[in-house]
Amino acid sequence: MSAPVSAQQGKAERYIPTIWIDPDGCEHWAMDDGAEGYMDNRMTREGRPVCHRDVCGIFPTDQLFATDRSAIDPNARKRLEEFFLNAKARTFVITGHTDSRASDEYNMKLSQRRANAVAQVAQSVNRPVLAVNWYGERQPRATNSTAAGMAENRRVEIICVK
Repeated sequence: MSAPVSAQQGKAERYIPTIWIDPDGCEHWAMDDGAEGYMDNRMTREGRPVCHRDVCGIFPTDQLFATDRSAIDPNARKRLEEFFLNAKARTFVITGHTDSRASDEYNMKLSQRRANAVAQVAQSVNRPVLAVNWYGERQPRATNSTAAGMAENRRVEIICVK
């Protein structure tokens, strides 16, 4: 049986219903008949989302990067390469975070550069990266009113999608 065909601006388009894993680690399915489309979470029989999300690595950015930098130092690169090669995952989602010392705009850009740098390490050892996300200071793990809390907030998280 062939996939549905829709007419869109005078062109026939073949569409195949799809299930995929979003950067949130959960499976979704989509259907589009050409006139209308929809997406929904894929659920178990008990009504729970089917998710493959596991934060399998949290790396303090102070151990990966110099202050205000996004280049990974050689020792940290080696640790990350070993992590990616040994992690039991089909793919990875990389998220970057900062403390609140700089402006929101600056922190967003810094966390983006750092998350991208970690993703490049994964790709350099042929490990697939599903998504790279950055949150700046918007998702703190601890208070930003102490040095220890700020250090905990400066991190790159690696989500293993199994």
